[in-house]
Amino acid sequence: MKCGSSEFRIRQAASIIHNGGIVAYPTEAVYGLGCNPLNAQAVARIFALKNRPGDKGLILIAADYHQAENYIGTIPQSARERCLANWPGAITWIFPASDQVPEWLRGNRATIALRVTAHPLAAALCRQAGYPLVSTSANRSGSRPLSTALGVRRVFGSQLDFILTGALGGRKRPTPIYDALTGDVVRPS
Repeated sequence: MKCGSSEFRIRQAASIIHNGGIVAYPTEAVYGLGCNPLNAQAVARIFALKNRPGDKGLILIAADYHQAENYIGTIPQSARERCLANWPGAITWIFPASDQVPEWLRGNRATIALRVTAHPLAAALCRQAGYPLVSTSANRSGSRPLSTALGVRRVFGSQLDFILTGALGGRKRPTPIYDALTGDVVRPS
């Protein structure tokens, strides 16, 4: 496992993701675990690492709206405008999932949670990968999310393929989650 946050490290992390690997990286509030969302084996590895049931679904982060739009089903223009007014930013929106979203991302739902991240390192990783990434907190299910690269290393050790070190985005709590269609709060900030 290698650590670092330079451009070289971002390219290295994206290459690992392209090859089915799992990468830990800083987000707005905590370290996240990420992979290619369309790689079923990589997603299954994340669920196993976290000891989390697969029926809960996952959040995806993207560098911009265009990376995320193929995951979104039909929504009214007003819902799209509501989300775009808050992106990039530390808000996750739940959308109806498009037909292209595999069950392993949705869990037992017909929706997908997406965030166009404002975190510069996370966004750079998405840009380098060329697609959105799974973004789930780096922790074992039921445990507190990890906020340092050292904490991630201690908990997950060699089970991860890479840790992209860097500063967190300054939030004290994970990002709030809202329903894109109604604007209702699903998880408060």
